Amino acid sequence: MGTIPRDTHAQGTAQATAHDPTKGVVTFQEEVVRSAVARRLLAGLRIVLGFTFLWPFIDKMFGLGYMTPSARAWIHGGTPAQGFMKGAEGPFASFFKNIAGPWADWLFMAGLLGIGVALLAGAGLKLAAWSAALLLALMYLAEFPLGTTGAYTNPLIDSHWIEAFGIAVVAATLSGDTWGLGKWWGRHVGNGILR
Repeated sequence: MGTIPRDTHAQGTAQATAHDPTKGVVTFQEEVVRSAVARRLLAGLRIVLGFTFLWPFIDKMFGLGYMTPSARAWIHGGTPAQGFMKGAEGPFASFFKNIAGPWADWLFMAGLLGIGVALLAGAGLKLAAWSAALLLALMYLAEFPLGTTGAYTNPLIDSHWIEAFGIAVVAATLSGDTWGLGKWWGRHVGNGILR
């Protein structure tokens, strides 16, 4: 498949050959991933990962009782990030305990919501991937499993790594174009960081 111009009115019938968003050309998933089955699997992975971010936001906001009891819900004065940060262990524990505050709750909840919505919608995946990588890296360092025994099955790699790489893959393969708003979004923002 060739490139598809974003705005054919400005270019007439001639199509640009390079993938340059300033010239109105945007890359779509079909150009990156040729297999229809692979595109659907990547879209499914994107949706599952999106739900793994949106669900904790909902549970921590309303205290549905899964990981957050109703009394500790954010709407009832709970502190979703501060509790996690104050309970940090390992070599980075003092760092996280010192920076814990209400601002961290707002940032954490905004991150969960933004990343989850972007992944589920299939728009803004590159920005969501960078944000998720930062959030997951901080969560990993707060729990830092290296040197602990009995609490983790792997002393170095855990689910934070898997989620971060999974989100990077769905962003790099433009998986929002399948079962999402990616194509529509791409026509408006081009191939940049907002894609």
